[in-house]
Amino acid sequence: MNHALVAGVLSFAAMAASPAFGGSPGSKVLPTVYEAGHFYATPETTNGQNLRLLVDTGGGGRYGMYWITTAAARRLLLKTRACKIGDSSVTVADVPEYQRGHGLPPPSGPCGNVVMVQNVPGTYAGISHDDGQFSGSYLYAKGVWTFDYPGQRLILQGNAWRPHPAAHPTPLGFQRDDQGHATFGYARITIRVDGQPLDLLLDTGATAHPTPAGEQASGAPVVNGSGVTSYITASVFDRWHRAHPDWRVVREGDELFGPRHPMPIIEVPEVEIAGWSVGPVWFTERPDPAFHDMMSSLMDKRIEGAVGGNVFRHFVMTIDYPQATAYFRCASGCKSAAKPRQVP
Repeated sequence: MNHALVAGVLSFAAMAASPAFGGSPGSKVLPTVYEAGHFYATPETTNGQNLRLLVDTGGGGRYGMYWITTAAARRLLLKTRACKIGDSSVTVADVPEYQRGHGLPPPSGPCGNVVMVQNVPGTYAGISHDDGQFSGSYLYAKGVWTFDYPGQRLILQGNAWRPHPAAHPTPLGFQRDDQGHATFGYARITIRVDGQPLDLLLDTGATAHPTPAGEQASGAPVVNGSGVTSYITASVFDRWHRAHPDWRVVREGDELFGPRHPMPIIEVPEVEIAGWSVGPVWFTERPDPAFHDMMSSLMDKRIEGAVGGNVFRHFVMTIDYPQATAYFRCASGCKSAAKPRQVP
């Protein structure tokens, strides 16, 4: 059975937020669509066209810009050019003219008010980017973001924002350059599984494409076959399975990389994050090098996978990039696990 989640088309005009929905004076609610655990920003141009950009804290990109595909730039008649940054050169275009109240916060990278243009198809490596993506770098550059999963709202907080008293803080780690600036904006977060700490990428874009068997087992909502998951390296997956043979495993549970390359999924009964306990949570296996080598090279220390929207869906999650802290306020399906680590 297809557990299709009706798209929550929340095309809010950017507006002054109020404490009633988790905002603060000066904050903005972005025009957003929420589908099966993913946020997509949907700004509208002055000639009535919409972009659809995956909001992905674990997504690629640098220099404080969000990026759009070459196809989207052509559709919007944007003229591209090269921007030289140090020894690198990237293709950019001026930010589209957006309808007032339906746009996005301007990028703040070294190339000015521009977007990066990348020759990437709308679906790449099984992940739907549609017209492009908010990268971790863009999110980091703009400050403090609230992912209100129950309310299906994405909020860029203003300078007056303060954490909700019921939110639990947890520190984040970032790879930094010699000047202390984050190089990519990828956040490392520590959770606990089976009583052991586990360093993972904080990844709002972690995507599942369950097989019929995987969908039946997990019961996770999908739209057009896609939903959200969390990832774990094969070595940790195998360790969990050896230690807990009663934890459910679907050997061919996910086909994000195509039906010829199905991956197993494992159900973890309980996950602790920021002093909260949630579960069960399904993790999708990934080869060790995908995280130990490639992704860890962009982080401050080695990670074992990624934690995604199937965990975050229980929370109003605020990522305070300047203070390297995430705040989790329980909305449903969670309980206090332990006294959370206090952040100064």
